[in-house]
Amino acid sequence: MKYRVIIEQDEDGIFVAEAPALPGCFSQGRTRAEALKNIQEAIEAYLESLKAHDEPVPPSINEEVVEVGV
Repeated sequence: MKYRVIIEQDEDGIFVAEAPALPGCFSQGRTRAEALKNIQEAIEAYLESLKAHDEPVPPSINEEVVEVGV
């Protein structure tokens, strides 16, 4: 499954990651790569918890990212 993740660097230099489709699903890391790895693990745990409690699982996204040079 695919979920959109937003990663921002906070005022202390820590990278904070959020999965907006999964309320309360956040993680962080000292580097962008670490934050991405940690949010992936958090998403997996979040989805396992939803399934364990017979809660609906949000649908996977189907989108593309286009980079444009201006």
